[in-house]
Amino acid sequence: MKINTAEFIISNSDVTKCPKDFLPEYAFIGRSNVGKSSLINMLTNHKKLAKTSGRPGKTQLINHFLINNNWFLVDLPGYGYAKVSKKTKSIFQEFITDYFETREQLVCAFVLIDIRHEAQTIDIEFMSYMGESEIPFCIVFTKADKISKVKIDSHIAAYKKKMFANNWAEMPHYFVTSATESTGKEELLSYIDEVNQEVFKNNNQF
Repeated sequence: MKINTAEFIISNSDVTKCPKDFLPEYAFIGRSNVGKSSLINMLTNHKKLAKTSGRPGKTQLINHFLINNNWFLVDLPGYGYAKVSKKTKSIFQEFITDYFETREQLVCAFVLIDIRHEAQTIDIEFMSYMGESEIPFCIVFTKADKISKVKIDSHIAAYKKKMFANNWAEMPHYFVTSATESTGKEELLSYIDEVNQEVFKNNNQF
């Protein structure tokens, strides 16, 4: 898939105010400072579509971007560390949960994980929530240019081991990416294209 157009549509903290269009949505979420904005900008060929910042926790709303006029890329606030108050974190969690559990247009979420670090409990817990809630998702390992191929394989193996220990039958589908080197771009967009084709073919409401 080639992204020809990427248009910002709306930011809000109320799921009921999200776009009414019945187009497939792909949500991007991860711990703060995981490189989410850089990845989104790389995928869409826009340097400033998603705001990047050296300060973790910059994204604080549900952001909808219309891609190629036929699907939405949704940029969600990060979970985990962010320099915001506990009250604000609670509000984030509430509308993120509302989005995942009520948004009918969501067809897949991409959970971003910094490949430089060994398996983090907070990521495992978040993915367990997604699995228990039966929300379809893939893992996107980011910042692959920062470590060696050997370490990448080692860290992915550690995630597999930890997930199996948490009663996962298999590792979710995953991608290894680098926003700096555009690693994984073609694979990720091809996956979205394949899912879109299935969605439009099998569901009349899309």
